[in-house]
Amino acid sequence: MDVQAEEWPLAKPFVIARGSKTHAHVVTVKLSASGALGRGECVPYARYGESVEGVIKAIEAMRPDIEAGLDRISLRSAMPAGAARNALDCALWDLEAKRTGQSVYQMQGMKMPIWVPSVQTVSIAEPAMMEKEARALASFPIIKVKLDADEIVGRIKAIRRGTPEAKLIVDANESWSLGVLNEVAPYLKLLGVTVIEQPLKAGDDTALRDYTGTVPLGADESCHTSGDLAALRPYYDVANIKLDKAGGLTEALQMQETARELGMGVMIGSMVSTSLALAPAVLLAARADYVDLDSVNLLATDRPDAMALAEGRLTNINGRLWGGG
Repeated sequence: MDVQAEEWPLAKPFVIARGSKTHAHVVTVKLSASGALGRGECVPYARYGESVEGVIKAIEAMRPDIEAGLDRISLRSAMPAGAARNALDCALWDLEAKRTGQSVYQMQGMKMPIWVPSVQTVSIAEPAMMEKEARALASFPIIKVKLDADEIVGRIKAIRRGTPEAKLIVDANESWSLGVLNEVAPYLKLLGVTVIEQPLKAGDDTALRDYTGTVPLGADESCHTSGDLAALRPYYDVANIKLDKAGGLTEALQMQETARELGMGVMIGSMVSTSLALAPAVLLAARADYVDLDSVNLLATDRPDAMALAEGRLTNINGRLWGGG
């Protein structure tokens, strides 16, 4: 096992309600066995109490078990959900594919897609700048818009001027109150917003019983593993599944199944990462309602065999990057 911290510069700062970033800070795991190499990437996320150093320490603590042959199923109970487990889990999937000659898609009874849909995100800026960015994305069928509690309707009106036809997903990243949500929801409905993602702080979900709007709500920061979904179902219509929250593809597949059983829509998202972290999520994206795997367009540079996103289609999906037998 080899573990490395990496920094990947962004093309421009990415701004959400919690702050901005200029680099993707990732941890990469490589597992070698019998001449085969499996890779996984995770993004330690401070919102969930994670750091690059802490994630590397957690992965290193698993070295004896991993090098003794611990499998993905046992890993799921040996480590808590989170970024560290995600990197190991995805590396184990990739290693299994490389050793057996069977792709991850074949393991799941699927064909590797030529492309999957994905939104592109417009981060928080002055309305005029957001309008300009939206106009450049006018060929995307769906655009995701990051917002805080300031100028909500004004910013969405600016987006609409830039792209009159695209469906919109609004992501508040826990920055609104219930009062703000109920005030703006009718206007957002009229402006073509199809989902409002995580309007309230995680833990305040029960307050949404007093939500009076009709725009469907999506759970992100409140939604980590399959065990969270039943309690969230009365308040949310869509579950945002991210491998770094779930702790890997193994748990994320279970989450997707559980969400469907509960009648929830499924969004597949990711942290700001390279294509290596997005590749396992593409398998989930093939069966999702909404896909948010746009960080390929946020990076200044990406890995060899990277995927590409244009006009709402994520392409160059390939087993050389990850998951090919």
